[in-house]
Amino acid sequence: MDCIFCRIINRELPAARIFEDSDVISFLDINPVNFGHTLVVPKRHYELLLDIPGVELGRVTKILPSIARAVMAATKADGLNVFQTNGPCAGQTVPHLHFHIIPRHTHDDFSFGWRQKKYRGDEMARMQTDIISALKNVGV
Repeated sequence: MDCIFCRIINRELPAARIFEDSDVISFLDINPVNFGHTLVVPKRHYELLLDIPGVELGRVTKILPSIARAVMAATKADGLNVFQTNGPCAGQTVPHLHFHIIPRHTHDDFSFGWRQKKYRGDEMARMQTDIISALKNVGV
């Protein structure tokens, strides 16, 4: 497998490591949105959030608040974004599950560019029904 994050985890590539234990690694993003932009990554390879078992995801997300607090303190940020993408169409550029912690400053000129939509008629109720049905099919 030629996964850049797996290569970082295996110490085949350098990284500015922030935190590491037996399950999780965190390091600075090499192309930061803002300085201090940090990634939190499970050491086992999972491409998508949809692939990781809940217990392992819990190990990753358990450390997220502590790393986020450290990033905010070190960067003197006014706020932060924590986000995660799944698949190229959602902006995932490395096919290994990871969370971004991006320190934000009031006038940093970064924007997600979200465009919001409105449900019409019974579209919201139909979507709710479809998602509830899909939950039953995935075993929840």
